[in-house]
Amino acid sequence: MEAQKKVYDKLNSMGIKYDIIEHPAVYTIEDMENLGITDKAEVCKNLFVRDAKGKKHYLIVLQKDKRANLANIAEQIGSTKLSFASEKRLSKYLGLDKGAVTPLGVINDVNKEVEVVFDKDLIDKENLGVHPNDNRATVVMSYNDLERLIKENGNKITFVNI
Repeated sequence: MEAQKKVYDKLNSMGIKYDIIEHPAVYTIEDMENLGITDKAEVCKNLFVRDAKGKKHYLIVLQKDKRANLANIAEQIGSTKLSFASEKRLSKYLGLDKGAVTPLGVINDVNKEVEVVFDKDLIDKENLGVHPNDNRATVVMSYNDLERLIKENGNKITFVNI
C-alpha cells in the first residue's frame, strides 16, 4: 500500500483528477477483463524492455488489445533490438514488481533513465487505466495528466504507431 500512497500523494500534489478501482491482484489484461475493470477504463498494456546492450530501458504503453511488434518499435525509436527486461531491472529502474508495470512507475525513476514510449492512439484519451505501482488497484486518469506527470518527473517521452 506504500507504493500506492506515493502515487496518490504525487497525483494530489499536482492537482490531477483520478478515480481508483480497487481489486484483487491482476497479472494480465484477461484478469482485468474478468473483473470488469476494462468496462470502466481504457486499460493500458505496459511493457518494460531494454535495448540489445541493456544500456537503455523503455516502458512501452499501448492499448490493451494491440500487439507490440518490438522490431517495428525499435525501428521507430531508433534503438537496437528490444527484448523484455528482467524483473531485477524492473525493480532497479522503476521500483516495480512483475505484474505491476505502469507508467506511474516513473516516480521511482530518480535518475530519469527510462524512456516512456506511447502508442499515438492513446493521446487525448480521457479515462486511461493504469496501476498505481501496485497490481491490486487501477487508477483512471486522462492521458494528458499522465503525460504531464511523466514530463514533470523528467523522463523522455516518444510516440510510435502500433
